[in-house]
Amino acid sequence: MGCGRVEDVTDNKKHDRGCVCDVVRAIKDIQDQATNDECPQCPTNCFLEPLGGLVSPAARHRADTRVFMLLTKDGNPFKAFFRDTDNCDNDCISVYFRVEDIFDGCCATLRVLEPLDANRHEVDLLNEEGTKINLRKLCKVRNFRLTGSCITVDLNCFCAIECVADVFLNVCD
Repeated sequence: MGCGRVEDVTDNKKHDRGCVCDVVRAIKDIQDQATNDECPQCPTNCFLEPLGGLVSPAARHRADTRVFMLLTKDGNPFKAFFRDTDNCDNDCISVYFRVEDIFDGCCATLRVLEPLDANRHEVDLLNEEGTKINLRKLCKVRNFRLTGSCITVDLNCFCAIECVADVFLNVCD
């Protein structure tokens, strides 16, 4: 058993299942529900319900997305490319995602979210050389925008998940 793996016995068969898979599945369920429960004690818990629980209570009814980051085995944020609508810049990498679908046990389709600052300007997360994520730039991100880019991942390949925010992105169902 590897990083974060638990054994799952279903139909008398043993399967390895990672905790990241369980959390992403829970996020998907939370995004699909609209309930009004009391606020739990930990304000950034990925299992926090209802959707909008990671923001102020007044904004709960407007949230339709739980934004999260995935961390690789070495502790680095998992990054993905997205098609940027600007042709004149190079800020087409993000570490922020929205779950769109989960299938085949622990595979997921994730929508890549474009990172924006407090003024809704794009945040280029790369270092000056354009080769690695500059972790300090993650602190500038305050908003997100849907992109048209989705990726399919095996959630068993990640060791950690960090829920970032509950936001309203006007997602069509």
